[in-house]
Amino acid sequence: ISCFGAVFLSITRMAAVIPNVTRISSRIIRVLGCNPSPMTLQGTNTYIIGTGKRRILIDTGDADIPQYINHLKSVLKHEYIDLAHIFITHWHHDHIGGINDVLELKEYTKYCQVWKYPREDQKDDLPSNAKFEFLKDGQEFSVEGATVRVVHTPGHTTDHVVLQLLEENAIFSGDCILGEGTAVFEDLYDYMNSLDYILELRPSVVYPGHGNIVHDPQEKIQFYIAHRKQREEQILDVLMSHRNKGFSPMDIVNEIYIDTPKNLYHAAAY
Repeated sequence: ISCFGAVFLSITRMAAVIPNVTRISSRIIRVLGCNPSPMTLQGTNTYIIGTGKRRILIDTGDADIPQYINHLKSVLKHEYIDLAHIFITHWHHDHIGGINDVLELKEYTKYCQVWKYPREDQKDDLPSNAKFEFLKDGQEFSVEGATVRVVHTPGHTTDHVVLQLLEENAIFSGDCILGEGTAVFEDLYDYMNSLDYILELRPSVVYPGHGNIVHDPQEKIQFYIAHRKQREEQILDVLMSHRNKGFSPMDIVNEIYIDTPKNLYHAAAY
């Protein structure tokens, strides 16, 4: 998976177009990362949280996307915002890649702290221009109008976190739950446990790292869990039906991902 960054198995029907900037509520502004691709859907969703001058930014999109930086700067300027914290949901380039570009907006990031959960599989290779602090599971941060709790949700990556907005019982889900399609993962066992834990939180709404807002979180998460179990059963069926045949990951993908666009097959093999 490290070869692909954030990789998704998207559904063939694209949802409603996401505007470059959306005021979701009095305490949430979404700024689209302007980095669309078959692997990132319409692009990376980044979120500004809070109601006062000092606010929080979740994720920073890809590197070298001037359109994103221009939109972000415009919001910060017109809303008179200084960023107190930047939270990175995980290490993939489409979430952390834009950090240096964001920090170049020095007028709005002068006193900003950058946070990320540490990786467990290998040493973090972090952008050199940013000084990172490391998040802890259960840690809470407050700015005017918003209290955010860190929830470690490994599976997609070992360092993946979702952020719970306590005032609304909302979850910013990174790549753990998407607005469209299903996510890939590094570790299925961890990923399933993370989905179960988010289900127990009973969020009222999910703001994903890619795709549109999820207004039916319980149904969505239950679908994710059932879908993964279905894939396990399909894999076992293929293996049991051809007991004397050897299969590579790609062979299995060709057998069971018949409704997935072929340009995404290589991602499905991981």
